Amino acid sequence: MKVINLWPLWTTLLMATPSIVPGQEQLPNVVILYTDDQATLDIHAFGASDLHTPNMDRLAMEGIRFTQAYAHTVCCPSRAALLTGRHPQRTGVGEWTQVNPQVPKGANMKLSEVTLAEAFQTAGYRTALFGKWHLGADLGHGPEQQGFDEFFGFRGGFIENHIHYFLHGDGFHDLWDGAKEIWRKGEYFPEMITDRSLTFIRENRDRPFFLYLAFNSPHYPMDAREEDYALYENMKEPRRAYAAFVTTTDYYVGQILDELKELGLAENTIVILQSDNGHEVTSHQSIGPNHSSGLPEGYNYGPHGGGGYTGKWIGHKYDFYEGGIRTPAILRYPARITGGQVRTQAVTVMDWYPTLMDLCGLSLPRVEMDGKSLVPLILDGSVPSPHERLYYQWYYSWMVREGEWKLYFRVESGQPESTGKLLLLNLSDQEPERINYLDRYPEKATRLRKYYEAWKADLGE
Repeated sequence: MKVINLWPLWTTLLMATPSIVPGQEQLPNVVILYTDDQATLDIHAFGASDLHTPNMDRLAMEGIRFTQAYAHTVCCPSRAALLTGRHPQRTGVGEWTQVNPQVPKGANMKLSEVTLAEAFQTAGYRTALFGKWHLGADLGHGPEQQGFDEFFGFRGGFIENHIHYFLHGDGFHDLWDGAKEIWRKGEYFPEMITDRSLTFIRENRDRPFFLYLAFNSPHYPMDAREEDYALYENMKEPRRAYAAFVTTTDYYVGQILDELKELGLAENTIVILQSDNGHEVTSHQSIGPNHSSGLPEGYNYGPHGGGGYTGKWIGHKYDFYEGGIRTPAILRYPARITGGQVRTQAVTVMDWYPTLMDLCGLSLPRVEMDGKSLVPLILDGSVPSPHERLYYQWYYSWMVREGEWKLYFRVESGQPESTGKLLLLNLSDQEPERINYLDRYPEKATRLRKYYEAWKADLGE
């Protein structure tokens, strides 16, 4: 059994503002709604005026909308950062994680990591993950070993929503209820995990609970409900299929919000919604011959070239341009936080861990935490970002940002390091990240690179 050492998390600001800390007799519930490959602005309330997202809009209206929230560039490091509050390199997720329990290829998150679920579990919460794990498929490194009382979903990177197969390569079946593989062909995965979530909420309505609902949408295969696809009959592809899948996701978000309200739990439940990274833009993913799923050879399950909306920002999943890492994020907590607010400061997915511990009056584990509590910023919109600099690395690519300046060593996904290009970019340009200022300000690039090297050394890289 893992021994978890905790220390009290307190600040002068919190001690001076007891209204933000719930009474000991009623710990708040926590629900994290984590979407998959949802682009920077792809909620109507964030600027995507062509999208129908009434439930995410409702959440934004009733909570705080973060317009400069950062996740990671791909799925697994983003999820490691969310669940540990630490840079993924510290957690053992510095590369693609193992996706198939039968094929021990790829990383698994270290069992020594103290996840958000374990912190809540230690505090007496009932904990559950329904949906996508993607932190290592080894059966000894799953959600069950990392603090989740209940797990239903898949262990790898994605599945087809009706037959529940991972489709890359030869494919394999990937649907689990705890440590047991189960077969439910023909059932729609987004509905399955939402139904399990609703049951979990009802069963634990009289005790504090932590629910992590990790959607498989709008990640490919694009598989929206028919009624959502019909909403966009005048929209061109690839936007149409993607938009419909966002709306499908919104529908299931609405079911969770409605259930919390119906049970009288909404007021004392913290709800966080964020995407794990930017939108996907690859055009074609084909099924090969004799595929284990039974799908026909040549079947294209890819995202058909994308469809995400980033506004003035460029980039997408797999890179460190803003469109790859800046994602929509919302926090709602009606009992303590006035809704309808906006925060423009830079925040990260790592910050949710210490923020939730603060809001719940709980203790942080005795580990080096890279995330920062956002409670001061939540209470006072004039408080600056808690991050002086932001750091990212994935395989050969890396980035450091300070203020409006970003130094980005960009290597195309799957290409050797020798093909990389160093870019000095400015986010305040009218058209951000289009101009490389490296030759104009070499001293600035040198200084930022030193910061990156120091950060890398701190990680033990």
